[in-house]
Amino acid sequence: MGTVELHILGSGDAFGSGGRFQTCFHLRGPEGNLLIDCGASSLIAMKRNGVDPSAIGWILLTHLHGDHIGGLPFLVLDGQFGHRTLPLVVAGPPGVQERVEAVMEAFFPGSSRRARPFALEFLELEEPGKPTDVGPASVTPFTVLHPSGAPAYALRVEYGGRVIAYSGDTEWTDSLVDAARGTDLFLCECTFFEKKAPYHLDYQTLKQKREQLDCRRLLLTHLGEEMLERVEEVELEVAADGQLIVL
Repeated sequence: MGTVELHILGSGDAFGSGGRFQTCFHLRGPEGNLLIDCGASSLIAMKRNGVDPSAIGWILLTHLHGDHIGGLPFLVLDGQFGHRTLPLVVAGPPGVQERVEAVMEAFFPGSSRRARPFALEFLELEEPGKPTDVGPASVTPFTVLHPSGAPAYALRVEYGGRVIAYSGDTEWTDSLVDAARGTDLFLCECTFFEKKAPYHLDYQTLKQKREQLDCRRLLLTHLGEEMLERVEEVELEVAADGQLIVL
């Protein structure tokens, strides 16, 4: 069993709070490279951190908001003009292909239909609780509470003998307990410190619920302005852009 690394490329909210990049996690192991979410700033984050976008074989999407999928048009075009040959598979909630292609057309008209030197395939994760093979990973979606015009998921990813999960964006729901159970690492959205807002999590709630999350390690991400202003009061581990974790 080889080494599996998780590189935190983006741990910020949708608005770049604290100068952080939008959500993007790079999972690297002996069988290839995956991304979990690909926010609008992700291509910049990859190049700043020495991650080759053309070596990414699979992208897993939690939901279809711009700060989680908006980097895809840039990544695809970077591969097209950079002579990428490795096929790319994008897996996400139902409707993922239509949404991504619509974003590509909005940004760069004609780009979704243009011939490219690599295959681009979309895969829908349709059944919550059911594992689906996505390249070298087994991916299980869990429904969470975050309206995005399509189902929103937490994702549990088994890869290289390790198990990680990411909450996606959501308010508290018991499906997070299922997603996190027995994981080596659970990445959990924590936009606010104590403010209660629909469809997002806050630190005080997570602190109260921590014992329900049966994970070896919990890392808070998707950090908003209020959370960053009070981060010195936080007793749980907080993610940082550029952080490298060996699993």
